[in-house]
Amino acid sequence: MSASIHIPKSGKTEPVGYLTSRLLIATPLINSPAFARTVILMCAHDKNGAMGIIINNIIENISYTDLFEQLEIAPQDSVNQLPVHYGGPVEINRGFVIYHLGEAPPHPDTLITVNNIAISSSIHVLRDIAAGKGPKERILALGYAGWAAGQLETEMEANSWISVPATRELIFDTDNNLKWSKAANQHGIDISKLTSNVGHA
Repeated sequence: MSASIHIPKSGKTEPVGYLTSRLLIATPLINSPAFARTVILMCAHDKNGAMGIIINNIIENISYTDLFEQLEIAPQDSVNQLPVHYGGPVEINRGFVIYHLGEAPPHPDTLITVNNIAISSSIHVLRDIAAGKGPKERILALGYAGWAAGQLETEMEANSWISVPATRELIFDTDNNLKWSKAANQHGIDISKLTSNVGHA
């Protein structure tokens, strides 16, 4: 985990800017192994570029235990195993926790998006999870997806992505294998039938 990737400070809710706080759904036009059939929660998007975290891909060869050992964190035996998600190809050693913000105040370096969905790069969140007192609804991800200035806009115009609102249910309560199709279906889109004539939700 690291705070070196800039995330707006806690208390900033529903940030304004392009596709910030929304979900990007990859259309069938994207066949890159890193992004095919992905759903991405957008952390930031403005004239300088964009950043998001993939929420539906697991890293099979890295376990929760491995990561905690690297960070010298000893989880309680009662703490359930937490899958490690592939957040994107940029800085794959950087860790992020996406979680639902309950009554507890957010940790520093936390972005609070719509529906109290929080994104943090603070190691303190992981320590709380390891101690059994962290957020119950959470996703642990390594790496992120990044776009240079104007790059995402160009990809949107080329119908590579569909933008839809982010929901707590879709992020935390939906099986990873179903997120791609369900995110589109909730907005009346059968994504498996999309062609180059894709529109934006």
